[in-house]
Amino acid sequence: MVKIGVLGLQGAVREHVKAFEACGAEVTVVKRPEQLEELDGLVLPGGESTTMRRLIDKYEFLEPLRNFASQGKPMFGTCAGLILLAKNIVGYDEAHLAVMDMTVERNAFGRQRESFEAKLMITGVAEDFVGVFIRAPYVVEVGEEVDVLSKHNGRIVAARQGQFLACAFHPELTDDYRFAQYFVNMVKESK
Repeated sequence: MVKIGVLGLQGAVREHVKAFEACGAEVTVVKRPEQLEELDGLVLPGGESTTMRRLIDKYEFLEPLRNFASQGKPMFGTCAGLILLAKNIVGYDEAHLAVMDMTVERNAFGRQRESFEAKLMITGVAEDFVGVFIRAPYVVEVGEEVDVLSKHNGRIVAARQGQFLACAFHPELTDDYRFAQYFVNMVKESK
Protein backbone atom coordinates (compact mmCIF):
# COMPACT_ATOMS: atom_id res chain seq x y z
CA MET A 1 0.00 0.00 0.00
CA VAL A 2 1.28 3.46 -0.87
CA LYS A 3 1.25 6.30 1.64
CA ILE A 4 0.07 9.61 0.22
CA GLY A 5 0.06 12.88 2.11
CA VAL A 6 -2.27 15.81 1.52
CA LEU A 7 -0.73 19.13 2.54
CA GLY A 8 -3.18 20.23 5.22
CA LEU A 9 -2.52 23.97 5.46
CA GLN A 10 -5.52 25.18 3.44
CA GLY A 11 -7.87 24.03 0.68
CA ALA A 12 -9.90 20.93 -0.20
CA VAL A 13 -8.06 18.59 2.16
CA ARG A 14 -10.93 16.27 3.26
CA GLU A 15 -12.10 15.76 -0.33
CA HIS A 16 -8.61 14.68 -1.41
CA VAL A 17 -8.33 12.30 1.56
CA LYS A 18 -11.64 10.68 0.55
CA ALA A 19 -10.60 10.34 -3.10
CA PHE A 20 -7.22 8.73 -2.37
CA GLU A 21 -8.62 6.40 0.28
CA ALA A 22 -11.19 5.28 -2.31
CA CYS A 23 -8.20 4.34 -4.52
CA GLY A 24 -6.74 2.13 -1.79
CA ALA A 25 -3.99 4.45 -0.58
CA GLU A 26 -3.12 5.14 3.03
CA VAL A 27 -3.63 8.88 3.43
CA THR A 28 -2.12 11.32 5.94
CA VAL A 29 -3.02 14.98 6.39
CA VAL A 30 0.37 16.74 6.54
CA LYS A 31 0.56 19.53 9.11
CA ARG A 32 4.27 19.32 10.04
CA PRO A 33 7.32 19.18 7.75
CA GLU A 34 8.72 16.06 9.42
CA GLN A 35 5.64 14.09 8.28
CA LEU A 36 6.95 14.33 4.70
CA GLU A 37 9.68 11.80 5.51
CA GLU A 38 7.20 8.91 5.84
CA LEU A 39 5.35 9.55 2.54
CA ASP A 40 5.57 8.00 -0.93
CA GLY A 41 3.67 10.85 -2.62
CA LEU A 42 2.20 14.26 -1.81
CA VAL A 43 -0.86 16.23 -2.92
CA LEU A 44 -0.83 20.04 -2.93
CA PRO A 45 -4.56 20.83 -2.86
CA GLY A 46 -6.48 23.72 -4.29
CA GLY A 47 -7.06 26.79 -2.17
CA GLU A 48 -5.55 30.23 -2.60
CA SER A 49 -1.92 30.11 -3.72
CA THR A 50 -0.80 33.34 -2.01
CA THR A 51 -2.34 32.23 1.30
CA MET A 52 -0.85 28.75 0.88
CA ARG A 53 2.61 30.25 0.31
CA ARG A 54 2.27 32.40 3.44
CA LEU A 55 1.37 29.28 5.45
CA ILE A 56 4.19 27.28 3.82
CA ASP A 57 6.60 30.01 4.95
CA LYS A 58 5.02 30.38 8.41
CA TYR A 59 5.28 26.64 9.15
CA GLU A 60 8.71 26.30 7.46
CA PHE A 61 7.61 23.91 4.71
CA LEU A 62 9.40 25.44 1.70
CA GLU A 63 12.77 23.67 1.98
CA PRO A 64 11.23 20.35 3.14
CA LEU A 65 8.86 20.44 0.12
CA ARG A 66 11.76 21.17 -2.25
CA ASN A 67 13.73 18.36 -0.63
CA PHE A 68 10.74 15.99 -1.07
CA ALA A 69 10.66 16.90 -4.78
CA SER A 70 14.44 16.42 -5.16
CA GLN A 71 14.12 12.86 -3.80
CA GLY A 72 12.08 11.93 -6.89
CA LYS A 73 8.86 11.43 -4.94
CA PRO A 74 5.64 12.17 -6.88
CA MET A 75 3.74 15.39 -6.23
CA PHE A 76 0.27 16.29 -7.50
CA GLY A 77 -0.87 19.91 -7.51
CA THR A 78 -4.53 20.77 -8.09
CA CYS A 79 -5.61 24.35 -8.87
CA ALA A 80 -3.53 26.42 -6.41
CA GLY A 81 -1.23 23.39 -6.13
CA LEU A 82 -0.52 23.71 -9.87
CA ILE A 83 0.62 27.30 -9.23
CA LEU A 84 2.90 26.13 -6.40
CA LEU A 85 4.62 23.61 -8.72
CA ALA A 86 5.18 26.00 -11.67
CA LYS A 87 8.56 27.54 -12.53
CA ASN A 88 6.95 30.77 -13.73
CA ILE A 89 3.81 32.70 -12.76
CA VAL A 90 2.59 35.47 -15.06
CA GLY A 91 2.96 38.86 -13.33
CA TYR A 92 5.17 37.55 -10.50
CA ASP A 93 8.94 37.76 -10.17
CA GLU A 94 9.27 34.72 -7.98
CA ALA A 95 7.80 31.22 -8.20
CA HIS A 96 7.06 28.95 -5.23
CA LEU A 97 8.47 25.39 -5.53
CA ALA A 98 9.44 25.90 -9.19
CA VAL A 99 9.71 22.19 -10.03
CA MET A 100 7.62 21.99 -13.22
CA ASP A 101 8.86 23.70 -16.38
CA MET A 102 5.70 25.64 -17.10
CA THR A 103 4.31 29.16 -16.96
CA VAL A 104 0.91 29.62 -15.34
CA GLU A 105 -1.66 32.39 -15.20
CA ARG A 106 -3.55 32.74 -11.90
CA ASN A 107 -7.38 33.09 -11.89
CA ALA A 108 -7.25 32.80 -15.67
CA PHE A 109 -10.80 31.52 -16.09
CA GLY A 110 -12.31 34.37 -14.09
CA ARG A 111 -13.56 35.02 -10.60
CA GLN A 112 -15.66 32.82 -8.30
CA ARG A 113 -18.94 33.56 -10.12
CA GLU A 114 -17.39 32.37 -13.41
CA SER A 115 -16.79 28.90 -11.95
CA PHE A 116 -17.90 26.08 -14.25
CA GLU A 117 -17.72 22.38 -15.05
CA ALA A 118 -16.44 20.98 -18.33
CA LYS A 119 -16.03 17.52 -19.85
CA LEU A 120 -12.34 16.87 -20.48
CA MET A 121 -10.29 14.34 -22.37
CA ILE A 122 -7.30 13.56 -20.13
CA THR A 123 -4.57 11.47 -21.74
CA GLY A 124 -4.05 8.24 -19.80
CA VAL A 125 -7.03 8.94 -17.53
CA ALA A 126 -10.38 9.36 -19.28
CA GLU A 127 -12.19 10.54 -22.40
CA ASP A 128 -15.02 12.07 -20.36
CA PHE A 129 -13.69 13.45 -17.08
CA VAL A 130 -15.73 16.30 -15.57
CA GLY A 131 -13.40 19.07 -14.44
CA VAL A 132 -14.64 21.51 -11.80
CA PHE A 133 -13.04 24.93 -12.39
CA ILE A 134 -13.17 27.43 -9.49
CA ARG A 135 -11.12 30.63 -9.96
CA ALA A 136 -8.89 28.31 -11.93
CA PRO A 137 -5.43 29.00 -13.32
CA TYR A 138 -4.25 27.59 -16.60
CA VAL A 139 -0.88 26.70 -18.10
CA VAL A 140 0.25 29.31 -20.63
CA GLU A 141 3.22 27.31 -21.93
CA VAL A 142 5.29 24.26 -21.09
CA GLY A 143 8.90 23.21 -21.56
CA GLU A 144 10.04 20.24 -23.67
CA GLU A 145 9.99 17.80 -20.75
CA VAL A 146 6.33 18.47 -19.91
CA ASP A 147 3.52 16.32 -21.31
CA VAL A 148 0.23 18.13 -21.85
CA LEU A 149 -2.52 15.78 -20.63
CA SER A 150 -5.60 17.95 -21.19
CA LYS A 151 -6.80 21.21 -22.70
CA HIS A 152 -10.05 23.14 -22.37
CA ASN A 153 -10.86 25.64 -25.15
CA GLY A 154 -7.23 25.49 -26.27
CA ARG A 155 -5.83 26.21 -22.80
CA ILE A 156 -3.66 23.63 -21.02
CA VAL A 157 -5.43 22.44 -17.86
CA ALA A 158 -3.48 19.26 -16.97
CA ALA A 159 0.18 18.37 -17.38
CA ARG A 160 2.83 15.95 -16.20
CA GLN A 161 6.60 16.23 -15.96
CA GLY A 162 8.18 13.03 -14.69
CA GLN A 163 7.11 12.66 -11.04
CA PHE A 164 5.06 15.88 -11.07
CA LEU A 165 1.37 16.02 -11.99
CA ALA A 166 -0.73 19.18 -12.08
CA CYS A 167 -4.22 20.24 -13.04
CA ALA A 168 -6.11 23.54 -13.05
CA PHE A 169 -9.38 22.00 -11.90
CA HIS A 170 -10.61 20.16 -8.80
CA PRO A 171 -10.84 16.39 -9.46
CA GLU A 172 -11.52 15.81 -5.76
CA LEU A 173 -14.88 17.62 -5.97
CA THR A 174 -16.46 14.82 -8.02
CA ASP A 175 -17.09 11.15 -7.29
CA ASP A 176 -14.89 10.21 -10.27
CA TYR A 177 -11.62 8.93 -8.81
CA ARG A 178 -9.85 8.07 -12.09
CA PHE A 179 -7.45 11.03 -11.88
CA ALA A 180 -6.66 10.22 -8.24
CA GLN A 181 -6.01 6.62 -9.34
CA TYR A 182 -3.65 7.89 -12.05
CA PHE A 183 -1.59 9.61 -9.33
CA VAL A 184 -1.71 6.53 -7.07
CA ASN A 185 -0.31 4.54 -10.03
CA MET A 186 2.47 7.12 -10.46
CA VAL A 187 3.35 6.71 -6.77
CA LYS A 188 3.36 2.90 -7.06
CA GLU A 189 5.63 3.06 -10.12
CA SER A 190 8.08 5.37 -8.32
CA LYS A 191 8.52 3.03 -5.34
